[in-house]
Amino acid sequence: MARSNFKPYGRDFFDGNPTGRFSNGRIPPDFISEAFGLKQIVPAYLDPTYNISDFASGVCFASAGTGFDNATSNVADVIPLWKEVEYYKEYQIKLRAHVGVEKANEILREALYLVSIGTNDFLENYYTLPQRRCQFNSVEEYEDFLIVLAENFFREIYELGARKVSVTALPPMGCLPLERAINVLDYHGCVEGYNDVALEFNGKVGRLVTKLNNELYGFQLVDANAYHILLQIVTQPSSFGKFNICLFYYLCFSIKEYSSFFRIHTCYLTRSCHSMCLDI
Repeated sequence: MARSNFKPYGRDFFDGNPTGRFSNGRIPPDFISEAFGLKQIVPAYLDPTYNISDFASGVCFASAGTGFDNATSNVADVIPLWKEVEYYKEYQIKLRAHVGVEKANEILREALYLVSIGTNDFLENYYTLPQRRCQFNSVEEYEDFLIVLAENFFREIYELGARKVSVTALPPMGCLPLERAINVLDYHGCVEGYNDVALEFNGKVGRLVTKLNNELYGFQLVDANAYHILLQIVTQPSSFGKFNICLFYYLCFSIKEYSSFFRIHTCYLTRSCHSMCLDI
């Protein structure tokens, strides 16, 4: 079960407590919200300490560990993408009751929707469990399967009123610390095969973005491909300053009391790296 509601997650958050974010601090939606002059953190829709008045200026429906493929959410027992959409529909009803139909429709139409998804479909599902590899003859076929699911998702939220959407697909997932840690035969270097898949899939996402922008009137879907930025941070850290405190992933922390934690949860960006990537 994927959870981040325990330390050291959140150790550099405002109060030093875990918030459910798979990071030591804030993540991109938080920084973007602040840059727009809104709140410093985007509240989670299922957090009982918030209500619709808090959600009117920003809300998060994401569930870490999920993917386009519903089977991916079953791996870590997290909220599937279809359920996130259902929560979004529920939110729309509450928002219209709170601010009125006209104002709510304006908020939904003018809002920036951030979508970051896909890595778990490959690393936690396709390459880990046998079902999808038995169903699809190649990873390329599985990629095409995910693209169909992605297209259906974007068309659905378009019909629900979303117009400004940013999608970030795969990072250089072969360079994730967990993958490097088990890549013993290659001296713990990046798993280039996984990186090749990421590049190939990201290319397909880019073509989908072009297609949907051409077909859906008023839709502004942006391909926020972060692959090369993240790869540069991994392979050329010195180019980001003499003291690069990005500490790309949690694996870089050396906190003795959490040694067992780091062997498992080694796939998430630190706060500094999130901020650095947005600045780039």
